Parts: sequence; C-alpha cells; structure tokens
Amino acid sequence: MKQSIKLNVQYFFGIFLFVSFASFSMSNGYELWLNYTKVMDQNLLAEYRSKIQSVYLEGSGETHAAIKKELKMGLGGLLDTEVVFHKYNGTGNQLIVSKYNELPQELKGNFNMDDLSGEGYKIKTVQLKNASYVVVTSNADIGLLYGTFNFLRLLQMNSSLSNLDITEIPKVDIRVLNHWDNLDRTIERGYAGFSIWNWHTLPGYIDQRYIDYARVNASVGINGTVLTNVNANALILTPQYLEKVKALAKVFRPYGIKVYLTARFSAPIEIGGLETADPLDANVIQWWKDKAKEIYTMIPDFGGFLVKANSEGQPGPQNYGRSHLDGANLMADALEPYGGLVIWRAFVYSEHDPTDRAKQAYSEFLPEDGKFKNNVLLQVKNGAIDFQPREPFHPLFGAMPNTPVMMEFQITKEYLGFATHLVFLPKLFEEVLQSDTYRKGKGSLVAKVIDGSLNNKKLTGMAGVSNVGNDINWTGHPFGQADWYGFGRLAWNPYMTSENIADEWLRLTFSNDEKFVQPVKQMMIESREAVVNYMNPLGLHHIFDTGHHYGPGPWVNNLSRPEWNPVYYHKVDSEGIGFDRTRTGSDALSQYAPEVEKMFTDLETCPEEYLLWFHHLPWDYTLKNGRTLWDGLGLKYQEGVEKVRDMIKTWKTMEPYVDKNRHHQVSMLLNIQLKEAIWWKDACMLYFQTFSKMDFPKEMETPKHTLDYYKSLKYPFAPGIRPTWN
Repeated sequence: MKQSIKLNVQYFFGIFLFVSFASFSMSNGYELWLNYTKVMDQNLLAEYRSKIQSVYLEGSGETHAAIKKELKMGLGGLLDTEVVFHKYNGTGNQLIVSKYNELPQELKGNFNMDDLSGEGYKIKTVQLKNASYVVVTSNADIGLLYGTFNFLRLLQMNSSLSNLDITEIPKVDIRVLNHWDNLDRTIERGYAGFSIWNWHTLPGYIDQRYIDYARVNASVGINGTVLTNVNANALILTPQYLEKVKALAKVFRPYGIKVYLTARFSAPIEIGGLETADPLDANVIQWWKDKAKEIYTMIPDFGGFLVKANSEGQPGPQNYGRSHLDGANLMADALEPYGGLVIWRAFVYSEHDPTDRAKQAYSEFLPEDGKFKNNVLLQVKNGAIDFQPREPFHPLFGAMPNTPVMMEFQITKEYLGFATHLVFLPKLFEEVLQSDTYRKGKGSLVAKVIDGSLNNKKLTGMAGVSNVGNDINWTGHPFGQADWYGFGRLAWNPYMTSENIADEWLRLTFSNDEKFVQPVKQMMIESREAVVNYMNPLGLHHIFDTGHHYGPGPWVNNLSRPEWNPVYYHKVDSEGIGFDRTRTGSDALSQYAPEVEKMFTDLETCPEEYLLWFHHLPWDYTLKNGRTLWDGLGLKYQEGVEKVRDMIKTWKTMEPYVDKNRHHQVSMLLNIQLKEAIWWKDACMLYFQTFSKMDFPKEMETPKHTLDYYKSLKYPFAPGIRPTWN
C-alpha cells in the first residue's frame, strides 16, 4: 500500500510539473523563435483560417513526418484550431505542401522548378478559376521542410497570404554550428550552462531537447553540427562514442542535419596504438582509412572532420616536419570515397614568429592555394586575431582563389561580455561580410568569397561557434537567441541585413506590435557599437584579462608567450598607443589587396574604428572631430557606457509588450552590463593614464576605484575556461 501511494504521489506531482511547465513555457524562452502563439490580429486570423481550411501534404518518410508534426504544432497554435489533413480538394482554400513531382497536375503549370536546388523551395499563392491555394513546393524533401518553416514564419510575422511568390535557394552549401563541447559536458567558451549532449545516457536515452535542437536549426536552414570541441578528445572516435554519435545522427537526419566530429590529429597514437601520427606514414594513412570506413558503416551520411592542428598546443602535421597540406589531404583521402569533407581550421599562431600574430595564418596557408583535395575547406575566422569585438576582415578572404575558404564566426560571446551582455552579433557578421577585399577589383565582398561567386567555387561554407547550453532558454541571455537565429539566416543568405534579421527575430520571439519592434530593433542594432566603445574603442584589441577573457586586463605582461599578453597588442608607451601594421611596423597590411592596404595605411582614409589596429599614434594625435586621441579614447569609453544606460531606459518602457519573466531577466542582465561597462572604462583609462600623464576629458565620469583595485580583481571560476585536460 505504501508503495502504491508513493507512485500515485509521484504521478500527480509529475502531472503538476507538466501543467506548470506548459503554462509557464511561453515565457521562459525554450521555444526560441518557433513561438506559435495565436495570431492576435483578428482580421489576419480570419484570413488565415479561411485560406487554410485544410492541408494537403503528400509524401512519406521521416522528413515528411517532421513536416506534418511542425504543421500541426504551428498551424494549431497560430490559428488556434485543429489542423485537418485532407486530399486535394480542387475547390481551393487549402494549403498544399508537396514536392513538385507529386503536386496535383493542374497546379504544376504555375511553377518553373528548373533553377531550384534540392534545398530550395517556392511558396506561391495560386489562383485556379475560382479556387485559391497557398502552395509550398520543392524538388526534395528537405527543401519542403525549409519551405514549411518559412511559411509558418510568414504567419508568425502577420504577412498576408494573398499574393505570395517566394523563391528561396541557399547561397552557401555547408551551414554548420561548431560546438566547443567537451565529453564531460563542460563547454569551452560556453556561457549558457553545460553541454546539451549527455554522453553518459546516450545512445539509450534521447532527450526531447535533441529533437527540438534539430527543429530549430532546420527552421533557419542550418544543415550541419560539429558535436565536439576543436581542442579535440580522441575518445569521440572510439566505438563506444560512435554509437552515441550514431543515435544523435538518427535524430537529426529527418531535419537535414549532418553530424561532424572534431578529429584529434594524434588519435592514431592515443586510441590506435601506433607510435606516430605522421601523415605520410603508411600505417597512419591506413588507420585513418579504416576509421573512416568504420564511421560511415555506422553513419552513412556522416559529414566529415573538423580539425584544429598545430595551434595553441594542439598536435598536428608540423610535429613531424609536415605541412597543413599533408595533414588535410591525409584525412581527405580517407573520407573521399564516402563523400565526406575535411574542414581544416586556419587559426594558427606561434610564439616563434616575433613580428605579428595577425600575419601567421596568411603566411602558412597562402602558398598551399590550389593544392588541397577537392573535399577540403579551409575554415578562416572573420579576423586575423581572435573573434575580437571589432576586427578588420581576415586577409585570406579572396587571397586563395583556388581553395574553398569558409567563414568562421563566433556566436558565443567569448570577447563580448559572455551571456550577460546584450550585443546583437549579426551587426558584426554583416560588417565583415560586406567588407570589400578588392581581390578582383571594387565590389569583391567577403560575402562573395563565402558564397563562391567571386572565384566560382562549387563548395562553400559558413560555421558559427555555438552559444547553446542546457539553460532553459538555450543561450543564457534571451537576446543571445537572436545571434543563433541571425547566424542561420546569414549562412543561408550572406547578403541579408542585420536590420531585417532583428525585425524578424523580434516579431517571431516577442511581438508584432510596432511600438515594441521599432525601438527594440534600434537598441539591438546599436548594441554592438556600444560594446566596442566600452571595451576596445578606436581599434584597440585583445586587452582582455587572460585565460577566462572576463573583463579588462590591459596591464597583463607576465605570460610565457608574448602574443598571450595584452601589452603585445596595444603597445602603449609614453609616446602613444596602437599596433603599427604598416610597412614601418609589422607590415601585416601588405597581406591585403593594394587598395585595402592603401586605405588603412593612409591616416586620412583609415576609418577611425580601425585606427589603433594599424597605427601607433601619439596621445595628442588629432581625430576627425578635432579632439586629441587621448580625449577620444575617454569619450568613446563614456559613449559606450551611456548607450547601455539608454538600453536600460528603452527596455524599461517595453514592459507592457513582454512577459514578466523575460522582461525581468533582461532588465537584470542589462544592469550587470552597465556595471561591467563602467568597469571597462575605469580600468582601461586609469591604466592608459599612467603612460599618457594627461587628465581625463571633462565629459568622462571619474573612475570609482583606483587602478590597483582593478588589477587586484581575480576570477578563477569564470565560465567557459578551457579544461585543464586539454
């Protein structure tokens, strides 16, 4: 009897938790932008209900099952009605979701599908005599899924269905999230909890979050996920873990998402029992071939390997006197029979190059242009240093016309305030993608390198370092979801504007009310410049406290490698501040096209936001506004602080439009952001003042503490620190 009572109590308690979660879930952010709440505009709701009286969904298979499930959830929630699936009725007022070859014959003549790839789709309002249909069609199942998500997005954004005529084709092939997740569930540079991959319970236990993760990624066209950290652990390639990877691949497959793994270059030694990992050794070559065969036997649609080699202490081909080319082609040969890819990271730097860390990747990889196997992509960070709040575009973009070069953005905010600062990253992404490399004359945008149009590349890609964790809202900060969403949208179309992305995300996630959308969109667009100003203004960079990168540390100068010390990057002295990368300095500017080099070299044409990135200038240098460089630094720091105060004011007025839970959460985080912005301003300006010997500009608030106080601050358990086992 006691056991029976205990079970009943657990049962009812479980029901209570479920009901409580269901009633609360619409305000905890778990749904992300798939927020299928009832359409509030009554006129639109009536239009939608009249034009979607039933759904014709033709086809079978796992992807079709996913489409049907999404339509049930989406239409059921948005229209607040039960979704009826029905055969083609011939009388109109029906949503048709079907591959082109399975469309009713009389509808086919309204579509030209010749220019549509498998992932592409069309959404169109079709009039037949007195009948009207909304048709979502594609040449392939995955395109139909993408089209379904876009159709639901239209309803979420209160778009009319009267005259739809949409054609969407992704401009980039490989659109992938890089998870820096470790097998112990810690996440390097992760600020939203622990890894969502519970390796201990896989493959037997499939968390609902894995399914929702796949849904959410597919909704913005992301088609790949790298499950493990680039600072790789070879255990992921063992049979025990491959069984777990296989289980995740099965979950993701209906949503068009391939799994990739990070391959530790020394794996043949660590798990293969070999004495070497030399890429030219016959036994090593065979080991990788055998490993590829093993993986593809278990996971036939496995995407391939992401490799970080000979960087930050990671093993690589240079350990054996070989090149990156040797290492990449070794793995490419092993994967080629199965259609697998090698994504080789170009993030390399060494203490053995005393001139400039920014130059090394270009110097090492440019000579190898055109020599890589056809299934190798070179993954290049957006800038030559390391995901700074602002960096000029990497000189490798456009410089290797015979090699597929893919973009690596960081969605997690390692150098942008972690998950406590509201910083809309698509503004940063857009800035990089719209930069002109001049490699083939004016208009040679980075975006054209990424989509392959500049050099007619058939294999293209964009990667984003994930900001996902097991926090209930996935990303820690509610607005961090916009960075994930924006990455996906730009990976699909690198020419989208950050304004359009912000507008979409706000409407999908919160509200279509213009009184909410317009001011918050403006706040988001301005947030990136705010963080640059209160952290690294006028081209300063990498002045973060070391290891955890939490907060300022421009004074750090005692680390074993010169390029690990912030003093290496700002080169402050009594004369001035900044890194000279012109021909009189490190000559890093010569790695760019002549037009770009000229622009950044000439102080008259160098944009002031990059001034100290490329020049060491005296404290009394006159800026374009007539103020000295010293005053300009102080004013920029203060401007960043003031913008956060403006964000707090704006958000406070948004209380009527946002649920209480998320409004309060963002308010608390904005207050933390203001506190830390002031910390950045005070600590940096106090330190730089010890060299300039100049008074702070009168417009700048007086620092609250002494420099010694800021130097004394320690954060041994800041989140996202690299695990010691690496």
